[in-house]
Amino acid sequence: MLNNIGLPGLLLIVVVTLLLFGRGKVGALMGEVGTGLAAFRKGLREETDDTPAPPAARGRPEDGQA
Repeated sequence: MLNNIGLPGLLLIVVVTLLLFGRGKVGALMGEVGTGLAAFRKGLREETDDTPAPPAARGRPEDGQA
C-alpha cells in the first residue's frame, strides 16, 4: 500500500498535516525529533567509546616470561 506514495502523495500529507496542526506545533515536533536523534547518536558514540579493546595477541610472552 505504501509502495506507490511518491512525491505528490508526500506533499499532500505535509499540507494536510500543516492544516491540522499548524506551523508552530509541527515545528516544535520536528525540533524535538531532532533533539532525540542527536541524543541517540551521542549515546551510540559513547557506547562505542566504552567498549574494551580486544585482548593482546597470544604469541607474545607476558611479564618477561619466555
